[in-house]
Amino acid sequence: MAKAAPKDAIALLKADHRKVEGLFAQFEKAKAKDRKKSLADQICLELSVHTKIEEDIFYPACREDGVDDDLMNEAYVEHDGAKVLLREIEKGDPDGEYYDSQVHVLSEMIKHHVKEEEKKQGNMFAKAKKAGVDVKALGVQMADEKKRLTAEYKANGLPKPPTPTFQGTKLA
Repeated sequence: MAKAAPKDAIALLKADHRKVEGLFAQFEKAKAKDRKKSLADQICLELSVHTKIEEDIFYPACREDGVDDDLMNEAYVEHDGAKVLLREIEKGDPDGEYYDSQVHVLSEMIKHHVKEEEKKQGNMFAKAKKAGVDVKALGVQMADEKKRLTAEYKANGLPKPPTPTFQGTKLA
């Protein structure tokens, strides 16, 4: 069987976006508590890996090639806000008073973030391409790191996420 050609970085990130959108949609329809927990855990895993590869590989490359600092700073702050909810959801219980609301708010945050990256006029992905970011090479690197992190997080659990843009609040 032939190995699939590696995706460029932007295609990989967009595929992640679509996958998580689908998981959020399934969560909204789910009734059983164990199904909700399973979907929420999958959302937390997917977004934890996604934010890590963006922050460690894609965003630094964008900055290096001159993509707008304000746009990049906003992306980091959005990630840190999402990480707070990810941690709450991961540690939470579907019977908890705020659980469904936390997942719903996270979904809304991610929709906004995706719009900033790929849909809005002057979005990050378009600016990255225009700046000459090597999305092919980054895609290979990001795919490898995604595979490694997914296996690590499944084996060891999600790590405490860093929130470097938040000075007043640190995750416990």
